[in-house]
Amino acid sequence: MKKSVDLSKDKKELPLYPIGIVAELIGITDQTLRLYEKHGLIKPARRNKNRYYSENDIKWLSCIRDLIHVKKISIEGIKKLLEYALCWEITECLEDKRNKCTAYIDKTKPCWELNRAICNREPDKMCEDCVVYMANKMKKN
Repeated sequence: MKKSVDLSKDKKELPLYPIGIVAELIGITDQTLRLYEKHGLIKPARRNKNRYYSENDIKWLSCIRDLIHVKKISIEGIKKLLEYALCWEITECLEDKRNKCTAYIDKTKPCWELNRAICNREPDKMCEDCVVYMANKMKKN
């Protein structure tokens, strides 16, 4: 019996989408995407001089756009918020999951630094899917 492999998680990280397509999908301009990159909110993959984005990048960019256009938060405001964001609030963890989470118990470090697992409703989710983790990953790269 042949074992099936789930590539959906890996596919979300593949930088497949060029900047023009991403801008059109999200409803912003190429220049806006470059501005987000300049401010460290996103770090697209590069092939030669071209920028390419993954599905996770697009999901993160949609969050950024929502924060700016709907919530009326500035880029600097987003950067500040991400320094203090609590992953269990963003992922809307249930109380029983929060109470078992080392990041919730010891609030001095983000969850991925403590146990590489976030509190959430879906047991197969990983830190890499969390918007807080993605934002901090972008800052460090």
